[in-house]
Amino acid sequence: MELKILPRNIADMIAAGEVVQRPASVVKELLENAVDAGADQVSVTVTDAGRTLIQVIDNGTGMSPDDAVLCFERHATSKIATAEDLQEITTFGFRGEALASIAAVADVVLRTRREEDEVGVEVEMSGSEHLSTRVVAAPKGSNFAVRNLFYNIPARRKFLKSDTVEFRHIVEEFQRVALTRPEIGFTLTHNDRDIHVLKPAKSLKFRIMDLLGAAVVGEVMDIEADTSLVRIHGFVGRPESAKKTLGNQFLFVNGRYFRSPYLHKAVMKAYEALIPEGTTPSYFIFLEVDPSSIDVNIHPTKTEIKFEEDSVIFQTLYACVREAMGRENAGGAIDFENPEAREMPVIGTRFEEYRPVTIPTAGVDPTYNPFTTGDKYLDDRDFAPSEPASAPLRPSYAVDRHDDYGKLFEERTMPTAQVLVVQGKYILSPSASGVMVVNVRRARERILFDRFLKVLSHEAHVSQSTLFPVQVNVGVQGRLLFDAHADLLKRLGFDIEAFGTDTVVVNGVPEGYSTEAGKVQTMVGDLILVLSDDHGSLPEMMEQSLAQKFAVLGASGGEKLASPVEAQRLLDALLSSDNPEFTSAGRRIISILPLDEIDRRF
Repeated sequence: MELKILPRNIADMIAAGEVVQRPASVVKELLENAVDAGADQVSVTVTDAGRTLIQVIDNGTGMSPDDAVLCFERHATSKIATAEDLQEITTFGFRGEALASIAAVADVVLRTRREEDEVGVEVEMSGSEHLSTRVVAAPKGSNFAVRNLFYNIPARRKFLKSDTVEFRHIVEEFQRVALTRPEIGFTLTHNDRDIHVLKPAKSLKFRIMDLLGAAVVGEVMDIEADTSLVRIHGFVGRPESAKKTLGNQFLFVNGRYFRSPYLHKAVMKAYEALIPEGTTPSYFIFLEVDPSSIDVNIHPTKTEIKFEEDSVIFQTLYACVREAMGRENAGGAIDFENPEAREMPVIGTRFEEYRPVTIPTAGVDPTYNPFTTGDKYLDDRDFAPSEPASAPLRPSYAVDRHDDYGKLFEERTMPTAQVLVVQGKYILSPSASGVMVVNVRRARERILFDRFLKVLSHEAHVSQSTLFPVQVNVGVQGRLLFDAHADLLKRLGFDIEAFGTDTVVVNGVPEGYSTEAGKVQTMVGDLILVLSDDHGSLPEMMEQSLAQKFAVLGASGGEKLASPVEAQRLLDALLSSDNPEFTSAGRRIISILPLDEIDRRF
């Protein structure tokens, strides 16, 4: 087979695939270029999650007419000239691949002007082809308009996710850059709606508050460490604020965002035994190291970094986070030197004394009949002839209504007389062959699954109001998720309204869900997890998947059964299901304990 050199346009498209993976990649590269250009105000405008338009405007230094054309050539850069320059990189971009890669897979128009130039220049590119250059009036700085992304790579465009998912990635990239430069003003607009309007902030903490909300700032602690190898500063979340949803975990080195499962593990190790399993704290951690001690050139998107002394940095970061929690008493430490400090409760074998007080429940004997034998009135049929005549007897004229009143009480108590609730988790009821045991949580899951499946088939669902509206801070991305799925949530029975840019108010939840405020807040976090999944499969599979996830969510937050009446109602609903024995995931709901097995125990 003969070797051939690929044409330039094909080679550029292949190279672009490494740098431009989705619309968010374009936003990232253009934002970083704007910051490198010395801008103090940057605006991002996006249409259709970047499919139709991505426009980034800055007031930085701008470019000369010659550089405006040259910047679209591969490896055209002002950042490095020798191999040694790679060891001292402090800017975001340096390889000169971003603009060339973007121009290879989209239509790009650049308008730019330097402060010393009287007029600006407009350069138009499409598929790596230079279409035109002309003189235009333009403000100082650069204006990049990227349209029709992946127009010449239909396969790549076809496999983009939904607008909700793609825009969520754009918001992530925007936030990462905005956090590194609090002194710069940023705006983000999507489909003519302002998502973020960030003024230059006095400090990183103010930028976090403007970007992610005051609730996030209220949950973090300062961290600080300075060694000969690394300086660490930033904020970490308090253990009690750790959440099931991933989000607000940021690592930066020398002002650049990067991913590091290794250093993430250092942070999580510091929280060991302080947070529930499956939860993650927020953190905003900035590392400052000698540029020559790291390699930022090991990944096309520059989000992975190699450290020379990564194990030392791991230990330093771990110690830094632990020190912060000790200083803030976040780990529940006790000051033994302080005579006024609270004493540590000694549980030991008296653990039962420390259980929370529960409201006593009234005991009911469904077999009790006031018209039958009692302490004062005994039926004369109960006495043998040999018993003394002084025994208390009913008057001779009393009418025996035993059978009639007995039937009345039996009819009222029959539905629940044979139902027993065990610790609110299991229902026991006699069956023809023994005892039927029902798992309450799984029964609720089955019932909710059936209901939600009907709802997703365009049937209405009942909503129950919360006692008071519950306000929950969900962040900008969470708020966008609720906006995108508003119709679906309403059909399912959720009454959730937007409040501001990063908060929702829950007024009602589907029947079967808990309305207790704390559980509603937990439910909202779980809802974000469910809605974050991309449900782009076949409609039938999507409906099954969504119904199952919402059913699990509702069942896990349900209240414990309080009475046999509630248990009977749950049993009736379960047994009316087409498949009451198993959940939608195949887990058993009902089990029969045979009579012969019970006999063997005695």
